[in-house]
This record gives sequence, C-alpha cells and structure tokens, in this order.
Amino acid sequence: MQGTITIGVSACLLGENVRYNGGHTRDSYITDTLGNYFTYYPVCPEVECGLSIPREAMRLVGDPAAPRLVTIKSNVDYTEQMLEWATGKVADLAAQDLCGFIFMHKSPSSGMERVKVYNDKGVPEKKGVGLFAGMFMRSFPLIPVEENGRLHDPVLRENFIERIFVLKRWRDVQKEGRKPGVLVEFHTVHKLQILSHSPTIYRTMGKLTADTKAMPIETLYATYERQLMEALLLKASVSKNLNVMHHVLGYFKKNLSADEKAEMLQLLENYRERLVPLIVPITLLNHYVRKYDEPYLKRQTYLNPHPMELKLRNHV
Repeated sequence: MQGTITIGVSACLLGENVRYNGGHTRDSYITDTLGNYFTYYPVCPEVECGLSIPREAMRLVGDPAAPRLVTIKSNVDYTEQMLEWATGKVADLAAQDLCGFIFMHKSPSSGMERVKVYNDKGVPEKKGVGLFAGMFMRSFPLIPVEENGRLHDPVLRENFIERIFVLKRWRDVQKEGRKPGVLVEFHTVHKLQILSHSPTIYRTMGKLTADTKAMPIETLYATYERQLMEALLLKASVSKNLNVMHHVLGYFKKNLSADEKAEMLQLLENYRERLVPLIVPITLLNHYVRKYDEPYLKRQTYLNPHPMELKLRNHV
C-alpha cells in the first residue's frame, strides 16, 4: 500500500454532534477498529447544506424513485436545497481519492437502502435511498459502500473491507503508469481472489488480460476496473472458497505427505459443514505456502486480502 486509505463516512458515526437532536451515533467499530487502517473524510449532508443543529427531524415522502425531503411537523421541503448541495459535493469528492464510504442507515439523506418513504396517507415503505447517498452511488458506482448497521453482518463486513483494499491496490499500481504489463501483473496476483467471488467474471477477465492490445489502454483499464469491482461485489460463498482452496491444494500434490493431505481435506470438509471459519483452512494453506516456498501462491492476495488483525475471516 502507498500512503493511507481514505474513505468517506457519515460524520455522526465518528461521534460528531451533528444529528437533528444535537447528538451523535458514534460507532466504536468504525472509530476504534477500522480507524486503525482508514483515514476518514466525514460528511454530514444536513449541516453542510445549511441546516442548523439542532433542527426539526425530516423524512422522505412521495415517490420512492424520486422522493421529497420534508420536515415532519412543519412540512418544509428541503429537497432542492439538499440536491443542489449534493451535486457540488460529489464533484468535490471526485478529488478526494475515496476508496469507500460508510453511510448512516435509515437516514433520509445518507441511508444506502431500505429508507422509509411515506405516501400521502402517512404510511411508510422501506423502498427509499437517502438523497445524498443515492447521488454518491450514481456518481461513483465502483466505489465500495456500506451502512453502519450492515457492518454487523460478518459476510457483508468482510466483503466491503476486502473491496476497499483491492481498490486501493488498483489505484496504487496505476501510479506506475497505465501499461499493459502493469495490469497483467496486478491481475496475476489477484486471480484467486477474483475466482473466489465470480468464476464467470474471472473467465471474462482472463480473456481481457490475454489480449491487452485489443483496445486502447484507457478503455482497457476502465473495462478491467469495472469487471474487477463487479466481480468482488459478489459474495465469496463457502462453495466458491472451497473451489479456490482445492485449487491451491493442487500446488502441493508432490509435497504433502498422506497425513498432511488428509488433515487439509478434513479441515476443508469442516469448513464446508460450517464447523470452522474460513481462517482455519486458510491458515494451514499459508503454512504450506511458507513451508514449501511456493512462489506463485506467496503472491496471491486471496491468502492475505486484508490485515489479519481485523479478524474478518474468523467469522465467515
């Protein structure tokens, strides 16, 4: 990694007193755990668009596809004010090199999904997206996003953070210059990681990198980035992880003793039956990579996609 990893975050999640009631919703996992690895760029749409602290609570109303942002009691409409600010904000954020964004769940400005939208009878449907969050995701469709609530799900948490680290590495290699060889090298060390998310897109990317002269370099890089992030957005399931780990095991068919192979196969079966988390067979595979000094696998990001201290694979 070159330098810090910067991600956006709803300011209230960092403990800033910017909510409508003058309080905050500090999330200790975000501040105390992820904060050791990420530099945060805080955003509070309501305050930054000119609203006061404290302020009257607001909600989304009308059509879930194009809701209005209005205050609950006085029915003041702040939609245009919010959208005008958000348009300028996403333009500013383009220069911040963000590798991700954590939104405040349920927020009418920052909720990523399932935000309540009230119809003309005052009945809510969980079909909305916060006005700022929606504009951010449309403007930066390849940047990983999550909500603080969803980070409590081990699978969603691991997937989100994994994507952030991959995007950071991808951004870093481009600083060397956009060259076919640089892209092929990046793809080589990420092959198994991509395969664990989408065998289908993995094959498509293989064809792309096999003929890097088939398109202009800018188009090649843009196409690769889109396919990379679309692949990683798909969850790495138990079956897909098993497929990759059996593939890794094949590199040691001439090295492992009968007992070592039996032990590895038993751990893979235990993982299949959800008796042990992913970190258990991965740890043994990493041991064999070091023991037998397997050069190709030593470089594979699949075996070490993010800092071990985050313990992300201890729970999936």
